[in-house]
Parts: sequence; C-alpha cells; structure tokens
Amino acid sequence: MALLTVKVILIGLLFLVSLLVLFHLIHDVFADGDTGFDQMLFALSDHIRSPGMTRAMRSISFLGSYHYLIVMPALLVLVFSFYKGMRWNGLRVLIISFTTSLLNQFLKNYFGRPRPAFSLLEMSGFSFPSGHTMIGGVFHGLIVYIIWTNVKNKALRWVLSLFFTSFVVLVGLSRIYLKVHYATDVAAGYLMGLLWLMLSLYLLGLIEKLYLARYKPGPQKQV
Repeated sequence: MALLTVKVILIGLLFLVSLLVLFHLIHDVFADGDTGFDQMLFALSDHIRSPGMTRAMRSISFLGSYHYLIVMPALLVLVFSFYKGMRWNGLRVLIISFTTSLLNQFLKNYFGRPRPAFSLLEMSGFSFPSGHTMIGGVFHGLIVYIIWTNVKNKALRWVLSLFFTSFVVLVGLSRIYLKVHYATDVAAGYLMGLLWLMLSLYLLGLIEKLYLARYKPGPQKQV
C-alpha cells in the first residue's frame, strides 16, 4: 500500500512538473520570443551535418511519420486482438493514438507557429508542437508502458523499453537536424505527449475498473 502511494505521488509530481515546464516553454516562445535554445540546437546540428548523417536522420524521422503511425498502431491492435489478455491494450492503442493525432492538430492550429524557413525537407502546416515527436512519442511510450506491465522477464523488459524509448529521443533529434521543427517545437511535443499519455492511461484505467465492476461475472453459486 505504501509503495502504491509513493507511485501515485511520483506520477502526480511528474505530471505537475511537466505541465509547469510546458507553460513556461509556451510563454518563452510566444510571449517573450526567446529563440536562444532553438538557435543553439540548429548550430549544433550544422556542426555535425554530413550526407550520411542526413540520410540517417531522414530514415529515423520516418518513425514519427504519418504513414508509420497509421500502419503500426493498426497492426498492433490486430495482433493484440488474437490474445484475450491483450485486447484491452489493443483498445488503449487505438483510442490513445487517435486522440493524440486530433489533439496535436488542434494545438498546431491554435498556436499557428510557422515552420523554420530553412528546412531541409518540403513540409506544410504549422510547427508547434512537433507532430512526429508528440504522436510518435505517445505511441512508442504506450508500447513501453505495455511492455513494462506485461513482460515478466526483467532483463528483456529493460532492453525492450530502452529500445523503444530510443525511438522517441531519436525522432525528436532528427526533426531538429532536418530543420523542419525548432527545438522548442520538439520539447513541447515531448511534454504534451507525456501529459496526454499519462492522462489517457489514467482515464482509461478508470473506465476499465468501472466496466469490470459492473459487468465482470461474480462467483457461481453452488447448488
């Protein structure tokens, strides 16, 4: 019980800190116009730029692309549907992936920040927060959550979790390197994605408990 309480407190603190940092970031970008962090990361990416690095970053960026994030959640839902114990996770993937995409489009249009004018790729739409980072981060973060709550082998759990977490980090870095997003767009994508994933898992957990409490069959009476 004590461990559960500590876990709830830590998750609550993480949510609150992420929310405060996100508000501070939004204020810096849209109220103060502070772009020092953006320029520093662009300068660093220029320093390591090479044809091979650019090809690698374009490939990594695909892991947060529209095409990838349409196919992979659907494929995961299909796989989970064959296993009775994983069907609820399939529903989580479906609902959270869809709502994250809707939320990201709403935020992009709400803030209306233009993309960098010197992008290495032809892109349309607004820039803040990064869709690749936010939507891809939520999807891969959800995979990490499913792994962490279902894989019993500790070593395998850590290896798989770090593997998919690296996708989240690398996709964000690739968007800055390719100059299709400012670093602050990527940071906002990480923060908003984390907040939405935590909130979604909490709300779906409540729904699951209510459903089980109402519809789970009780013990059969013996005659």
